[in-house]
Parts: sequence; structure tokens; C-alpha cells
Amino acid sequence: MSTPPPRPPQARLASGPDGAATLRPLLSAVLDALDSGRRARGGPLPAGGPPAVAARLRDAVGDVLPEHGDPQALHTLVHALAEGAADPADPLCAAHLHCPPLAVAAAADLAACVLNPSLDSWDQAPAAAELEALVTRALARLAGLADAVVTTGGTESNQLALLLARETHEQTVRLVCGANAHHSLPRAAWLLGLPDPVVVPAPDGTLDLAALEEALRGLGGPRGRLVVAATAGTTDAGLIDPLPQVAEVCAAHGARLHIDAAHGCGLLFSDRHRSELAGLDAADTVALDLHKLGWQPLAAGLLAVRRPHELAVLHSRADYLNAPDDTEAGLPDLLGRSLRTSRRPDILKIAVTLKALGRTGLGRLVDTVCARARQLADLVEARPGLDLYGPPVISTVLFRPADADDDTVAAVRRTLLTEGRAVLGRARLAGRLWLKATVLNPDTRPDDLATLVKLVEGSTRA
Repeated sequence: MSTPPPRPPQARLASGPDGAATLRPLLSAVLDALDSGRRARGGPLPAGGPPAVAARLRDAVGDVLPEHGDPQALHTLVHALAEGAADPADPLCAAHLHCPPLAVAAAADLAACVLNPSLDSWDQAPAAAELEALVTRALARLAGLADAVVTTGGTESNQLALLLARETHEQTVRLVCGANAHHSLPRAAWLLGLPDPVVVPAPDGTLDLAALEEALRGLGGPRGRLVVAATAGTTDAGLIDPLPQVAEVCAAHGARLHIDAAHGCGLLFSDRHRSELAGLDAADTVALDLHKLGWQPLAAGLLAVRRPHELAVLHSRADYLNAPDDTEAGLPDLLGRSLRTSRRPDILKIAVTLKALGRTGLGRLVDTVCARARQLADLVEARPGLDLYGPPVISTVLFRPADADDDTVAAVRRTLLTEGRAVLGRARLAGRLWLKATVLNPDTRPDDLATLVKLVEGSTRA
């Protein structure tokens, strides 16, 4: 029998005895392509708008399923993706809660990809299962709760929070949330077949306590039937609901409390800012998200719970994954840790980051971006041609050209996007449209902030 010819590098395995030797030149190609793509882009966003970006990508990729493989495919596609990327590591890319990931977290994520454990049975992920248990409980304790499960982010966490409420109380629960709540909360109520949410006014961007009290008094009903969702870090302005007072109102009316802290949870690492999350530990469930103020590659969400036994409602039985005799023999049963079956070890990058930086190291990054946001707000306030919405609570700054109408504000943002010069978001508050800068890059310098302000002023005049 003849020996088959050796497979080319692109057809070899990433793990096993030859995995490291195979990966090294491929990783070098990736790093070169990332750098050449960044230089070709030349800014925070590719210039030209959607048609130009799409045309460049199509030209670079060509036939995505050719008859014969292309040995340069890795470099070609990574370069094309980098050239056409919105780069959150560029200080002028500040539109969304989309962080530049830490290098140590990205490196750890490579190991997760190579080892490829799946956290749906212990025999696929022996060490990863134990690591997940250690890290989730540590992060839950940081938030003042008892345990946590890993999610893909705030949307899945909010869905799970409502599911746990519904199943725990064995009745139709009703969501009560502020007009400032994340869109995933009413969507989760729809997905779970719950009644339409009761939306409480948030006139200044945070939940109105008097209106919440009135709503709960009017709805009444058995204990646990109402689920109040408060927000610690709104998507539009980074505002935090009055959590201690919301918790008091919920306790007085027997309502369950969920806090969406997907944005603001990173403040827990900071000695300077953690007091802004006072009241978080009064919640029944809390959404946490470390691919925002935790500098993790997507995805890195968690749902923390006060009563770990409530997670039992997630349990499922599949003989090939958690047969009763295997469980009785001591093999951990992982199917109650998520609604997903196949599940990658996102906990590894989080664990490496926590271990490498410690709470104080992460806290310094949080303090840095919050300080930069305040500096940006000061710059805006000093410019007579710009209006500031208000001082930043976390690291989001809302501002707009003074005396401009909303159409002009929207046009300024689109001009900067199309020209590839800056990436700003948009938010509607107090009846007006605002430009939104979310400062998540700890390497942002005061000069970068000044450049951002000048770009807005220049686009307004144009």
C-alpha cells in the first residue's frame, strides 16, 4: 500500500503532535495580514461607505468555493477583513459598546479554538468544566450573588433571567421595565410568550421611581409574578438606574428584581467606581458582560443568580451526554449550565485575563476610560459650537453641534463614517438626537479626543 502524499499546511490539524509546528507559520501569516490590512485601511473605518467596502471585499475574495484550494487564502481573507474592519483599537472608533480586546485574552482564545472543548459533557471538556465552575462563581460573588452561567452576552442573559423567573414561580410573570431598558428585554418577553411588558417612564434616562411604585401598586398579584428589570449602564448614555431604591420598591411589592448590568458591571473591578453599583447585590439575577468593560473578544457574557437551585430548570437529559449511571458514578452533568448544547470554552479567555491582571489591574483600565470620557466631556463643554448632554456616568459622552437640527446631526455622523475618519454612534434623549462617543480604549490619549471634537466641528461647518 502506497503512502498517501503529505497534506498541505492548510489541511493539517491545529492540535495533536504536529499542531504547534503547523500553526506557527500560519499565525505569522495572520499577523502579517492583520498589519497590512490595517495599513491599507488607514483609519478607524474603511472609506467609501457600504458600496465601496463591499466591492473591495468581493474583488479580494473572488470565488469563495473554488474547484481547487488557494494556499494564499488565509492571508488574502484576513487582509481583506482587516482592511474592511471597524477597528475598536483606533481611538476614533468610539460608537458602540465594542471594546478592543486585550492581547492576552485574544491569545487565550486561540488556545480555546485549538483545543476545541465543548461544554456539553465532561468527557469533552474535563478541565474547562472545572475552570468554568471556578470563574463563574468568583464573578458571581464579585457581584454579590452566588453562582453564574456563561452566556453569549446581555441579550441571552436577559432572556435566561425571564425564563428563570417564569419557571421558578410556575406562573405567567410580567415584565416591568423602564423606557430606557435594553431592547432585548421586551423581545425576551415576546419570545417566552409573556404578556406585553409594562414600560415605566424614564424621563431623564433613568427609571422613574414614583412611576415604578405606581405601576407595581396597580398591577398587584402573587409574590414573584412581577419581574422588574433595572439597568446599570444604559446603551445610549451609560446611565445607571437608582438601584438601591428600585430594590426597596421591589421588596415592598414582592416583585422579583433583575438588573441588566451588561454595560456597567466592569465598574465592580474599580475601587473608585464600584460604589456606583450599590444595590446590585439585592437583585435576584444580574446580567454581566465582559466583552464591554472587560476587554474580552466576543463573546463573554454571564447571568449571575442569587439562588443557584433556580438553575435546575435548565436541566436536560440526553443519554449520550449525561446518562444517569455516569452521573451517579461522579461524572459532572453540564447540561444544566446552559440552554445551548455545543458550547465553546469562552471562560478560558476570561480566566486568563482575571489571573493575569487581577482585580486592580482591570480596575485601572476601567478608571482610565472613565477619566478619558470626563476629559472628552470637558473638551466639548469648552467649545461654544457644541452642546454636551451631561457629565458621563461611565464612559459614554453624548454631544451635538449647537443649534443644529437632528437631520444635521445625523448627516455629520454619516459623513464621518463614509469618509472613514471617525466612528460615532447616535442616541435620542431629551427629544433630540445626539452623537455618542463610547470610550472603551484605554490607550486613547487627550490628543485623540481633541481630534475627534475637531472632526465633528469640521463636518458641521462643511
